[in-house]
Amino acid sequence: MVQRVLVTDEAKAIIDRLRAEHGELLFHQSGGCCDGSSPMCFPVSDFRIGSHDVLLGTVHGCRFWMSDFQFEYWKHTQLTLDVVPGRGASFSAEIPLGVRFLIRSRLFTEEELEDLTPVASGVTN
Repeated sequence: MVQRVLVTDEAKAIIDRLRAEHGELLFHQSGGCCDGSSPMCFPVSDFRIGSHDVLLGTVHGCRFWMSDFQFEYWKHTQLTLDVVPGRGASFSAEIPLGVRFLIRSRLFTEEELEDLTPVASGVTN
């Protein structure tokens, strides 16, 4: 099956650093608040997943969520979680490290659209 979310090696290294400090992490693709539509990283205990969130998959051991209305815009694209130098304007866990997570995307091919991993609806955690 074709994965909806991928992760770069550089982002994996930052996730490892954050996991060592914060424990279990999750990502949520924001819907325009605070930092545009940047992916935000939170300790699992610091973010409540709602019934309108969609689980796209797992990246480097972290669940990757997106609001359902945002998913409607992104459902035809494969997302790649990456990291770049700089400071975002969000509350994401990587900000003190002087880097920020971002999404690179590409459209799925017709063949890939027929073999995508399924998504799941969110539940309150």
